[in-house]
Amino acid sequence: MTEENYNYRTSDLFLRNQFDGIGEFGIPEIPKCNFSDDELENLLLIGFDKIKSDENNFDRMVHFFLYDYKFESIWNKPNTYVEKLKNYKAVLSPDFSMYIEMNRTLKLYNTFRNRWCGAYLASKGIKVISTVNWGNEDTFDFCFDGIPKGSIVAVSTYMVREHNNHSDQKEFFMKGYNEMLRRIEPSKIICYSEPFPEMQGDIIYVDYELSGWKYLKGQTNVLNDKNKGGRIIHKIMVQPDEILKGTGSAYGGKWKPKKPDDERYIGKPGEIKETFDQNGERRLTKIGDDCRATKERHFSFHNRSDKHTNPHDHIINWDNPMGHPDPQPPINYPNGAPEFKSYKGLNMQMIENKNTINNEENRFKTISEFKWCMRFHGEVEFKWKGKLYSITHPEGRINIGEGCYEKDGKYYNMNSHEEYSQNDEMWGDTADEILEYIVSGDKLRDVITQVEVIVRTI
Repeated sequence: MTEENYNYRTSDLFLRNQFDGIGEFGIPEIPKCNFSDDELENLLLIGFDKIKSDENNFDRMVHFFLYDYKFESIWNKPNTYVEKLKNYKAVLSPDFSMYIEMNRTLKLYNTFRNRWCGAYLASKGIKVISTVNWGNEDTFDFCFDGIPKGSIVAVSTYMVREHNNHSDQKEFFMKGYNEMLRRIEPSKIICYSEPFPEMQGDIIYVDYELSGWKYLKGQTNVLNDKNKGGRIIHKIMVQPDEILKGTGSAYGGKWKPKKPDDERYIGKPGEIKETFDQNGERRLTKIGDDCRATKERHFSFHNRSDKHTNPHDHIINWDNPMGHPDPQPPINYPNGAPEFKSYKGLNMQMIENKNTINNEENRFKTISEFKWCMRFHGEVEFKWKGKLYSITHPEGRINIGEGCYEKDGKYYNMNSHEEYSQNDEMWGDTADEILEYIVSGDKLRDVITQVEVIVRTI
């Protein structure tokens, strides 16, 4: 055996056996750390992917409520982050995913990785708070191991609360949460996203709304402590667009209509529902045997004949991981559309009221909401400083501006209608890239949640 092979076979990072294990599966134990009430008052968090060497945020705790790929490096090369992490108030142990759809052995492995990384960082003199995650009841025999009784722990309700058209998974969450209280008896619980009313304990609440993009520029906006029903609640701000996953279903729970306009996708078998979008454009939606939409016809008058005919149809696809209604690219009829079966006459009351829409409902409240719209093929038009901009999806691709072609393998293009020119445009691979586009002197990212938009499902 060569020396290189010997060193590899016996290295700590290969064997991962340097910590005494707890329970049947030998899960490493994260030592309990303590904080005074003053140390936890006005607490701030920072995502692992945002840690730096500057001193501005050293009073925060580092969290891993991120997609796993953003922190796999802490498992592969933990020693490279020790000196950086030592600067912070504490570190929450890495929240490797525990979705209920995952293989049980993988959930056991991710529990081990959570505790091993926490134990390793603690061995280097870093204060570590255990992040607790669980699956169904078949994970209860290992997912709470490695956390001493009376510890401070961290949990997340983000993925199990109702959001983004998904119903909540409270029953699943509370079953594991109550088991955690019984087994660990935590002294305090850091909770990302709003706690359920049934949750007991001394809860330190991380407010999701305060983590929005508007707080990127160093604002803290910490709210005063509140007392709700005997539970001590602290409001905490975290960095925006960081916390994108948690426990529960990887699909986020069963889809349900979130806004009145979403209700057109659900109905009685065989029904054809007539609705109008916020611009007054008429839609006919066919409901299938399973009470979900199968096809939708759009009667468009927004001067985009280069994108689709008037009318045009869309197949509604539900076969996607998130279980959302996903309108497919337009089916155009240059020689006239076939009959869409029978339907009721025009709803004149809706047309008369189309200009009375609440303007606040015509805005994207968050960058994530805008991205969600892009994911499900929404067309967007808006004005900024007197200029008109649009986002379209030619042939199923996302295109911003008037160009309806692909350039150098990139599908995103943006420019104003008034000044359309291929010499004055931006192409990108992702919605994040196109959010950097400058609209009348401002980044689209800074504009898109301020303007009134017209949103159509193509």
